Amino acid sequence: MYSLHKTPLGIYEKALPGSFTWREKMLAAKEAGFDFIEISVDESDERLARLDWDQKTIRELRDLMDETGITFPSMCLSAHRRFPFGSKNPETRKRAYEVMEKGILLARALGVGCIQLATYDVYYEDSDEETKALFLQGMKDSVEMAAKAGVILAMEIMDTAFVGTILRATHYLREIPSPYFKIYPDMGNLTQFSGDPESELELGLPEIVAVHVKETKPGTFKCVPFGTGTVRFADLFKKLHDLGYAGRFMVEMWADTKRAYTMEEAVAEIKEAREFVLDQMAKGGYEVI
Repeated sequence: MYSLHKTPLGIYEKALPGSFTWREKMLAAKEAGFDFIEISVDESDERLARLDWDQKTIRELRDLMDETGITFPSMCLSAHRRFPFGSKNPETRKRAYEVMEKGILLARALGVGCIQLATYDVYYEDSDEETKALFLQGMKDSVEMAAKAGVILAMEIMDTAFVGTILRATHYLREIPSPYFKIYPDMGNLTQFSGDPESELELGLPEIVAVHVKETKPGTFKCVPFGTGTVRFADLFKKLHDLGYAGRFMVEMWADTKRAYTMEEAVAEIKEAREFVLDQMAKGGYEVI
């Protein structure tokens, strides 16, 4: 049963083998001690197809949530890396709006309360003032759609300089003041783009809906094993604890796509990460169960 007396700690879907069924992913997360999974809708055709799931598929997933107790409180909607709002190609922008609308509707159907946005104006094109203006308009339109569905859109603090810090994200928060538009800091990304991530967290505290716990090192933002990078986890947890942050944390890591995992191996890998994170949380002052 979900407890309101512990800090919720979840796991990124991609930390679990892609070959696993949803039941296997949920059971692995539960056995490793996690409270939830953050579902991914990325730029791949396979995951983009999730935007067109039928009601039967959605009901089956809702039933699995009830059965296992593992829910999807948040969605990583990174498909906009491929279809960015800032693109100068009108067909790409049209697709960006379609992805957002379908993503919001899927979130509503699955009970997802927060969509984490890939905050790029463009990714595979050159950024300039026009792409930034187009991105801003896309965000305004997206927040209006999300508000009608009661779903929060949260800008991830990203792995590029465009919105690599909370300070840079505040520009968009000022332009779009809404209870349905917030931020989702990533400890790893923030560490690489800010010389003072603790002050960044203090700046953004009123707008933070969840926090990614990810290891990084200079120039490398993915697949860095915990404890081998440059993120000062204990210090960042302490800052958040001292600020009174009691919301969700989500462990972001990736399973080896070239490896065939057994259930036991998958559980062991994410459980080891969870234990590392809980140790760092405890050092930062959080009471862990």
